[in-house]
Amino acid sequence: MAAKPRLLTDSRDMVWSLVPLIIICAIIAVVSGNCSVGLSGTAKDDKTPAYDVSAALHADATSMSFPIRLPATPAGWKPNSGSSDAMDDGRVSNSGYLTADGIYIQLSQTSASEESLVTYLGGTGVIGDGVTQAGGTQWVRYSADDNKSIWISNLGDVRIGLYGKASESDFRTLAQAVLAAKPLPARA
Repeated sequence: MAAKPRLLTDSRDMVWSLVPLIIICAIIAVVSGNCSVGLSGTAKDDKTPAYDVSAALHADATSMSFPIRLPATPAGWKPNSGSSDAMDDGRVSNSGYLTADGIYIQLSQTSASEESLVTYLGGTGVIGDGVTQAGGTQWVRYSADDNKSIWISNLGDVRIGLYGKASESDFRTLAQAVLAAKPLPARA
């Protein structure tokens, strides 16, 4: 068969010549293990290395002036981030987790006021949602502009904040785990 005259070629010809190349590249990427589809949406699909939350919270406990707790999270939860920041009236220790459903929830512990913690977590567009009980303690609930929830509990010498899009049951689970944990050894 004779080659098609150049004058008669169009964009469809280019697309049809690229389709086999794209398919070959996709097959190579999947076979080599350099990509995954992740259709189940669970924390197990996350290929990010786990964050050493225990070491981070122990370090925060020795460097901060308020008690820090290391919650025992349920099986299937994965710690994936952490930080410590300065706030207007104190410091804050943050640790983030992916729940078994792959949804992010953050634990913040600070000596700062509740108002400062709410602003730190949710910005200025936060609306109060009432109170709830979890782990034998009262939690004040807030809604942020980005459809995330904030729960704050005042334990006297420390404020505990939970923030994220996780379900209410996951918020309760983390709240109970934090309150059940004993404060880590503080600085000498």
